Amino acid sequence: MKEKVITIKTNDISQRQYSTLLLELNIMKQAWKSYGVDINIKAPGLKSILNHETKVNNNATKDRRSSK
Repeated sequence: MKEKVITIKTNDISQRQYSTLLLELNIMKQAWKSYGVDINIKAPGLKSILNHETKVNNNATKDRRSSK
């Protein structure tokens, strides 16, 4: 099957919005993987954003108190 390429260009996007956009695209990538779709994302700073945000979220769940 022929590879399909999608290009997303943004104007006037803040760093926080950019990080959120990349995180949401990564969530979509993981969700579509179960349907056999392999999505590759290439973006400046992607690796560091994913590493930082996933570490922050993993620690937040460990610190929550149980609701007994």
